[in-house]
Amino acid sequence: MADARAARQRIAWILLAVVVLGAVAFALWPRTGGDSVAGRTRALAREFRCVDCEGLSVADSQTASARAARVEIRRRLEAGESEAEVRAYFVDLYGESVLLKPQGTGIGLIVWALPVAAVVLAGAGIVVAVRRGRRTPRLRATEDDEALVARALGGEDADDGHDT
Repeated sequence: MADARAARQRIAWILLAVVVLGAVAFALWPRTGGDSVAGRTRALAREFRCVDCEGLSVADSQTASARAARVEIRRRLEAGESEAEVRAYFVDLYGESVLLKPQGTGIGLIVWALPVAAVVLAGAGIVVAVRRGRRTPRLRATEDDEALVARALGGEDADDGHDT
């Protein structure tokens, strides 16, 4: 019984580790639009927030400003600018808020680090709670307790010296 429970716990921890590693791999997997100018334009357009829209990228928005941004991205890439230079141009023009994915420095680092820290702390809390629960001693019934329960279930009255 205990061996089966321990095996289920190990399997659960392994599955949790696989899910976490898969999520991290998915988040860190590079997403390039290809080597062509059109592919690089699409990839960069997905990184910038539309200045007119709420929560849409330049790639997903059909506003005039988003179309102009896509044209500007393409023009700059065709002129030989790197993706980092195009990013820097848009950040200089609109500020860091134009980036859908915050940079990994300064405030952006906090944006990325807080959720990871919260998950790690929650996992540590669960581990501490489980270990603390295992250390709690199990209460065992004494012979007097078992006799009392047996009399109660058997309908016998306890011999307390009172006549009824």
